[in-house]
Amino acid sequence: MKPATAARLTALALAGAALLSGPAFADAVVAKINGIEIKESDLKLAEAEVGSELHSIPEDKRKRLLLEFMIEMRLFAEAADGQKLTTGPDFEKRLAYWNMRAKRDAFYEASVRGGISEAVVRGIYDDKVKEIPREDEVNASHILVDGEEKAKEVLGKVEKGEDFSKLAEEYSSDPGSKANGGKLGYFGKGQMVKEFETAAFALKKGEVSKPVQSKFGWHIIKIEDRREKPLPTYEQVKDQILDSMVQQKGQQVAQELRGKAEIDYVDPEIREEVRKETAMAAARKKMQEQQFEEQIKQMENKGGEGEKPAGEAGKAD
Repeated sequence: MKPATAARLTALALAGAALLSGPAFADAVVAKINGIEIKESDLKLAEAEVGSELHSIPEDKRKRLLLEFMIEMRLFAEAADGQKLTTGPDFEKRLAYWNMRAKRDAFYEASVRGGISEAVVRGIYDDKVKEIPREDEVNASHILVDGEEKAKEVLGKVEKGEDFSKLAEEYSSDPGSKANGGKLGYFGKGQMVKEFETAAFALKKGEVSKPVQSKFGWHIIKIEDRREKPLPTYEQVKDQILDSMVQQKGQQVAQELRGKAEIDYVDPEIREEVRKETAMAAARKKMQEQQFEEQIKQMENKGGEGEKPAGEAGKAD
């Protein structure tokens, strides 16, 4: 989690302390700091603020992480009270900003994120999964040596029944797989050098290759398994799909609200920049409309050229 995140959460706590402890959030207490309760609903507010930064964190660890940040925020808030930093014009401006932000978040959750149901996200997932091309994967192990003669020597030991993984640990010069018995795991096409890939995908499960040369040396390849690459599960990607849909809908709603508002850019530099952007957007739109009209005319002309009135056809005969 970034330091900036802690700062944002701290400001959120300062601005919304009354909301977090109000009767509307009468739920389970997860911790107390100097007698002040931190509840499940407090963690939900913090998660709404930094949820996009938590996707890489295992779900069973997120609650503890959010709680530690809430503890930190509360401690910072108490320290601010102790130093009498919670009064004056600057603090009032900060409160006003976070009050506006809280209202924005309430609207966003209700009208943007709240308008996207689980069924819609699932439907997008089902459609996208159908479009993913099926790919084959192999699970391979290998032994890498410097020369062809050494490769033939090791292959002879494999063919006599010696354990492939033990031979890899003894002879392989690949530091990434040597200690693991030469295991490379599953991979698809395009992930290995061409010579290695061609040889690996030509083998059946359980087969061992003849010595294969690549820029790294000489390989002896064993195929442990073959399979069709598993598709991502709904649980793995649902948050990404939801975030993408929320972002798109948020932009749409923002444009609708802007269209209804009177916005006056007072700063001259910004005003000029906006004017140029607006003019360019209008020019692009006009060009696209002209291109579309030309395409329609061309289609209509081609259709007309392919037809002749019955009378004209008779004269031609």
